[in-house]
Amino acid sequence: MKCAVLGSPIAHSLSPAMHRAAYAELGLDWTYDAIELREDDLATFLTSLGDDVRGFSVTAPLKRTVAGLVHDASEIVARLGNANTVVVEDSRLWADNTDVPGAVSALRERGVDRVRSARILGGGATAASMAYAVSMMGAERVELVVRDPSRAAGAVRVAEAAGLAVTVSVLDELRTGQVDLLVSTVPADAVGELRRDLVVSARAVFDVVYDPWPTPLAEAAERAGVPVVSGLDLLAHQAALQVELMTGHQTSPQALRGAALAELSAR
Repeated sequence: MKCAVLGSPIAHSLSPAMHRAAYAELGLDWTYDAIELREDDLATFLTSLGDDVRGFSVTAPLKRTVAGLVHDASEIVARLGNANTVVVEDSRLWADNTDVPGAVSALRERGVDRVRSARILGGGATAASMAYAVSMMGAERVELVVRDPSRAAGAVRVAEAAGLAVTVSVLDELRTGQVDLLVSTVPADAVGELRRDLVVSARAVFDVVYDPWPTPLAEAAERAGVPVVSGLDLLAHQAALQVELMTGHQTSPQALRGAALAELSAR
């Protein structure tokens, strides 16, 4: 069977390394490629699939577009409006989003089992996914920290629909009250000198960046003795869930993380 990751640009993707490692572990003679694909070409591509195609990982900028091109979708996709996984079965396309449960699993692996409050840096699609993820872990309130509040409207809608009390703060005017979890969905250098104040006001830190690692925020957390979850942890856990959806077999996130680290080291 054939699988692939779709997106643009796609050459940097670690998905091929992880999924191929999973197939080797499971003894499956499957292939997994990286396919450069623009939004305008996605619909045509999806209508021309052969019987030997089983599924796709989907990355930027296709996550939102693909959610509108499938036959069926999970509740998470319906809530978020974007998907990172497509499974092909009997010529029908089914979409899911493993970023959300992957984030929950990555947090639990690091000992973060319950989150009542979270501060999320950023207001885009990843921030929305993380807001939904913490709602699944019992969160009651979330603070979105952005430079332009108008760009956080989508994440606010997702968080409120998940039952969270939402506040929006401006990064340059931020006052840091205590939270259970600090999540960064912004570039590594975006936090600047605020990173120490942000870290000491949180019981755990989740930085979705994975390269280069460690980020300044992660380094500050480690110095402060605050548990850190990385973007690579998220990547491995969401990929393991994708493998299970596509193959029907479970695989180890730890093994996939190792394959991703080996690929990064070889670059």
